[in-house]
Amino acid sequence: MNGSVAGGGYAEEIISLTRRPSGLGFNIVGGTDQQYIANDNSIYVSWIKKDGAAYLDGRLQEGDKILAINGKDLKDLRHKDAVELFRNAGYYVSLKIQRRLQPQNGPVGHGGDGEAGGLPLAAILVPGLALAATAVWILLRYRQRM
Repeated sequence: MNGSVAGGGYAEEIISLTRRPSGLGFNIVGGTDQQYIANDNSIYVSWIKKDGAAYLDGRLQEGDKILAINGKDLKDLRHKDAVELFRNAGYYVSLKIQRRLQPQNGPVGHGGDGEAGGLPLAAILVPGLALAATAVWILLRYRQRM
């Protein structure tokens, strides 16, 4: 991350995005009237749209705190006022974000992307169900011949 480490295990970063026809490609939560975290009026990224500007850029993450947009501090804004700032931010948008740093002593091979390691459940269940259905079909065919 090309940012500076702030006190308390957080890092800050400036992310520049180019607005696409569908917008910046993410949703926000928070504000003075809709606190996402108790006693915290900050604005947070709640969802990143696949193939949107933020997703394609790859740096913004769900859970990031947005400190400023185009140099305008987002502190102590109502949710709807923050949304209006994003809507009127223009074509080129600069976001100052803060992210909690993740511990670096996790299991090897886990990128911290929220995905569990190993095979997906469907990779195990689908062949197992197919095998069970085949066995039942063979059993029924065998019983009919008796």
